[in-house]
Amino acid sequence: MRAYNFSAGPSTLPLEVLEEAQRELLDFGGTGMSVTEISHRNKAFEAVVTEGEALLRELMGIPDDYAVLFVQGGASTQFAAVPLNLMHNKKADYVVTGNFAKKAFQEGKLYGDAACVASSEDKTYSYIPDVAAIPFREGTDYVHICSNNTIFGTRYIRFPETKAPLVADMSSEILSREVDVKKFGVIYAGAQKNLAPAGVTIVIAKRSLIENPLPECPTMLKWKVQDENKSLYNTPPCFSIYMATLVLRWLKKLGGVKEMNKINVYKAGLLYDFIDNSAFYTNNVEKEYRSIMNVPFVTPSAELDAKFVKEAAANGLVSLKGHRLVGGMRASIYNAMPVEGVQALIAFMKKFEKENA
Repeated sequence: MRAYNFSAGPSTLPLEVLEEAQRELLDFGGTGMSVTEISHRNKAFEAVVTEGEALLRELMGIPDDYAVLFVQGGASTQFAAVPLNLMHNKKADYVVTGNFAKKAFQEGKLYGDAACVASSEDKTYSYIPDVAAIPFREGTDYVHICSNNTIFGTRYIRFPETKAPLVADMSSEILSREVDVKKFGVIYAGAQKNLAPAGVTIVIAKRSLIENPLPECPTMLKWKVQDENKSLYNTPPCFSIYMATLVLRWLKKLGGVKEMNKINVYKAGLLYDFIDNSAFYTNNVEKEYRSIMNVPFVTPSAELDAKFVKEAAANGLVSLKGHRLVGGMRASIYNAMPVEGVQALIAFMKKFEKENA
């Protein structure tokens, strides 16, 4: 019996995708080789990259004047790639709403005048600042946000309207809800939450913004170079790209991002409704800004939290321990988490509450 994996990443993947990969593991596309063995210059693998890009464009409505890249290094590498490609005037604004937004801001300060223009750290990142009231500065190269905060369980309901290009780290929510790509200059996302195993990062960037990376930008971080080489400048993370393509096929078959969002809203609603109606469990995020991907919660004590995590794992509900910065529990219910997994978690929560309240 497979466990229900509530890890924040690497996370659960659709069962039918895993089964398809299993079938093809020894012979991919009639090559007589595994996808983990063939050259990235092989026509069979080039077709994977081409299909993956086409599916991503279709599912997200990405215009032709945007580059779609499959790169290495995780979203954390993009914390440096963003200023190295965009910070021509050495000035950028950051909105800090969680741990990764703060890390991106700290990296941006290495390359120029990066300013934190709004933050929710005063309330342990339990809300998103009012985007209409943020004092964005004039003459900035870009504004950076993290659209969904994995550790603290918040997300933007509305995105800021900015004069400068808006850059968003969407690692923990990409393809979970519809977004208007045209409102962003750059979107990037590590794939290990909603798309694939760890190893590949998606970058969606308006081509007019990436023509002139800074002279000191390493070649591997130049989005223009990656675009010109169709993400094949050097050996890419082939297996992760292959898995991402299979997941994108699965998502299209499901009905696309709009249908996926309906399922995600339903799953999150089940869990939040149970927590809100319990006198035992608590979620400290302001309701308006609750993430539908990452749901943190606590019991009345740290001792009970530890007991909950241990007993849940024994019941096939794994990786529920909260991040070390906040403790408690966290259920990451990404696209591939089935409704049945959330229902099984709620059933266990009811049982645990009855036995420990």
